[in-house]
Amino acid sequence: MVFLYSGYTKLYPIEPFELTFVDLGVGGWRLAPFIARFMIGLEFMIGILLMLNLYIKRFTIKITIASLLIFSIYLVFVMLKSGNNGNCGCFGTALVMTPLQALVKNAVMLAISLLIYKYYDGFRFGKIGKWLFVSVFITAFAFPHILNYVDMDYASAYLVKKDTEFKLELDSLYADAKLHTPPKTLSTGKHIISFMSLTCPHCRIAAKKLKLIKERNTSISIYLVLNGEYKNIQLFFEDTKAYNIDYCILNGKNFIYLAGLSMPMIYMVNNSVVENSVDYMSLDQTQIENWLLKP
Repeated sequence: MVFLYSGYTKLYPIEPFELTFVDLGVGGWRLAPFIARFMIGLEFMIGILLMLNLYIKRFTIKITIASLLIFSIYLVFVMLKSGNNGNCGCFGTALVMTPLQALVKNAVMLAISLLIYKYYDGFRFGKIGKWLFVSVFITAFAFPHILNYVDMDYASAYLVKKDTEFKLELDSLYADAKLHTPPKTLSTGKHIISFMSLTCPHCRIAAKKLKLIKERNTSISIYLVLNGEYKNIQLFFEDTKAYNIDYCILNGKNFIYLAGLSMPMIYMVNNSVVENSVDYMSLDQTQIENWLLKP
């Protein structure tokens, strides 16, 4: 049940799990959605096979142990890179666990798996075992695409063009922003300015993407305008790891006036003029870089 629950919770929202593979340098932006669904399918397959007690010693426990070891190695890598902070993502956003807590969970599951391998043979399904295994395999890997498919038409529309361009009135930002003073350079040149709520899960997905984009191309100017209570700032950055992006806090009517009511609102700003707004789900580094190259 743990594997089934783990796989299902990663599906909604799936973007943080997809970003894991981008961060690891596996597959890149285009392949990450498919790799994420493959890994979720693997969890579904293991969970179903364990529930059916099918091919326990021959296959199921072996791949269970291998998967737990790989996940544990990844968690160690995360701790070495970023410390024991934020959500490891083992259960998506449904259940928050630190990398250390996840390692303890994996250690317990590994111990149970080894005991099962040593003392339990599972059920004998005879001739139908092979066909049952094939059915489980196909179903498990198809389910992530059925439940949360990759919309290629949607993914190809990386920029959502507004009907008209408009000037972003940054004077109110300079005058009323708290905690950090926004740089006046935001008024000139090209910048990605993202308006986010500190407690919005979609905003955190966008911040994670922007963090990776900034890591991969430090020349891109990205700025976060955050809305919310100061007590939520630490939790926001522990989760998103977006420490490499400058930000300020803007609350009240001034934030709504600039950002509107839909969060996150990500603007591509050229000399204070919003030329495009970018949807957080299809936020794409290549398209941003192409925009920056335009005169």
